[in-house]
Formats: sequence, C-alpha cells, structure tokens
Amino acid sequence: MTSQLDMFSENAQPVRKTSAPSLRTRPAGSAPDEAEMVRILQATGRYQILRKLEARPIAAIPRPGYPLQGVILDTEITGLDARKDEIIEIGLIGFTFNEQGEIGDVTGIYGGLQQPSIPIPADVIRLTGITNAMVVGQMIDMPAVRALIEPADLIIAHNAGFDRPFCETFSSIFAGKAWACSNSEIDWSARGYEGTKLGYLINQSGYFHVGHRAVDDCFALLEVLALSQGDNAQTHFAELYQASQRSRVRIFAENSPFDLKDRLKERGYRWSDGSDGRPKSWWIEIAEEAMEDELRFLRTEIYGWDADPPIQRVTAFDRFKGRR
Repeated sequence: MTSQLDMFSENAQPVRKTSAPSLRTRPAGSAPDEAEMVRILQATGRYQILRKLEARPIAAIPRPGYPLQGVILDTEITGLDARKDEIIEIGLIGFTFNEQGEIGDVTGIYGGLQQPSIPIPADVIRLTGITNAMVVGQMIDMPAVRALIEPADLIIAHNAGFDRPFCETFSSIFAGKAWACSNSEIDWSARGYEGTKLGYLINQSGYFHVGHRAVDDCFALLEVLALSQGDNAQTHFAELYQASQRSRVRIFAENSPFDLKDRLKERGYRWSDGSDGRPKSWWIEIAEEAMEDELRFLRTEIYGWDADPPIQRVTAFDRFKGRR
C-alpha cells in the first residue's frame, strides 16, 4: 500500500526532479528520515519548523573555564501579592558561566511543589495545571534549594520584579543575592524579537515547549539565553550579565505638582504609595549616565526651580525587591 511518505521516494515523479544529493543516495522506495523531511519542508520556503526543547543533562564534572555560578528560577504562585499569596511550585536550574557571558554546563536541577495555606484558585489551576490534589502534603525541599542558591553569583528570573519578592518572603536565602531580569534587562526588540513573553522568545528562536511548569520554563529560558541573534555574536545571556553588573539610579520626584502627574507617567515614572519602603512619590529607575538629563527635566519641566530630589543608587543586589 502506498503511504503518504512515498511522495518523498525516488519512485515518485516529483522527487526524481529534485537535485538534493541526500535524496539521490537514499534507496528506492524508502521513506526519508526526520532530518531529511525537515530539510525538504524548509527548502520549499512555505514552512517554519519548531523543534521541541530538550532538557540539558547535569554535567558530572563541569568543564573548566566557567568559574561563575548562575541559577535560573521560576515560581508558580496562588496570586499576585507577595505579602499574602504563596509559592506553590519552584523550579531551579544551576549552571556555570564566565565573565564573557558564555554558558557552560548545567550543575543542578530542582523542582518542588508546596501545599499552600488556602486552596489554589481556579484560575491558577487553569494556568499552571497544578491542582490541589497535587500539592497535598507537599513541601519544597529547602536543603536542595539552598544547595543551588547559596553558591550562586547571579539569580535570573524572567520577571524578577515578580519572583524576587515572593522568594524573599518564602526564605531569607534569596535576599542577599544578585538578581537579573531576562525580561527587562535585555533589549529583545533590538535583537529581532517581536515580544518579551517567554513563549514568543522560544517560538522565534525556533523551539516549542510545554509551558507554565517551573522547571520546564527554566530550561526553556536557559536555551533562549544561550543563543545569539542575527549579526550579534554576543549571546542574550552576555547582554543580561553585563546589565546586571551596572549600577542604576532611582530618582524620586517628591512633592511634584499634582497637575503634572500625567507628564511624569508619559516619561516612565511610576507611583509609590510608600508602603514598600520607597518615598511616597512618583519615581523612575534609569541608567546612571542618564541621571543628569533626568534631573534637568525635573528641574525645568516639573518643579520650575533647582530642586534636589532624593536619589538612590541600586545594584543587582538591590533591584527587584519589594512590590512588583
């Protein structure tokens, strides 16, 4: 019986006309292997092939030349408020890297569930696939978490402003670490990506994965960070690591005129009500080299006089703390 794969056979007229060397050497009547089918479809220009992401194995002996330790982290939670909602799953992947931002080997993996003090909301169950039955009696293994976090030089989350407050509420071992955000600290648009959500980044990198489980998302992010895009030979992770090494400044426009709040919002300022330890004011975080221009804007367009608003310098050890 003739199968659909026979269209690729040398006995089929369309295939005899092709000049692909791999097709001429395949025995007559045999079906193409997976790699050949991919090449055939791509050669038409009518298909885009996405490959399933495969998890990297843990290296028994990490390669030399990658002296730094990183951890990619993801959490699943019961809600959006780190002051009252809880972590129900955490995923961690430890890996080595060097000062140039080159990723070495995976050194450890941990994924664990935790039973919250309240039932998991229905919308969280739909999003994550984690049910109340799955977390009954479950507790995150803190010695396993500590083994990965304590030696880490950098913790990476795709929304560090969200994950860090939850993690620091969960355990103090996360508080003294440098954090980086792969969503906000990489210029994805300049690298040719159309969005910053992890799903967009994965698909545009030529892969697909089953999302919304913590360890799976960590592996997906690791592979995206290890790539470079277009003519830029620098990996995505190299840009992220370099950004994490630079200090930034927060400027608090205290006592700014109420009728100019929309001008501040257009400029990128956010409102702090003071409950997270910041001054009660509109504020912005910028690169240190942009500070003088920002102060000039405030003095000329907001205050109208030579004001001296509070300034806070922050590093990766300080960033992404507090409320999202």
